[in-house]
Amino acid sequence: MSTVRVGKQGRVVLPAKQRQKLGLSEGDELLSHVENGRLIFESREMLIRELQEGVSSNVPDGVSLAEELIKERRQEAKQDAEKLKPNSSA
Repeated sequence: MSTVRVGKQGRVVLPAKQRQKLGLSEGDELLSHVENGRLIFESREMLIRELQEGVSSNVPDGVSLAEELIKERRQEAKQDAEKLKPNSSA
């Protein structure tokens, strides 16, 4: 654990060892948010990975969300097409 100080304009310098561990370079962007009273910095890639893992952990094995979505859209398109057909009983 390291101690950092908040400088002018709220600037914080991340310790070199921590930057190296995370593979951070000058100019890299981090997302920040407050969670349970803690200030969290994370890369966009890490946040995306966490979100993907959260979604995939709730999807049963062998199920493709993309295929499920395509199936739903095809069913909806078929229903819409049926509604647009002229009534043949007239």
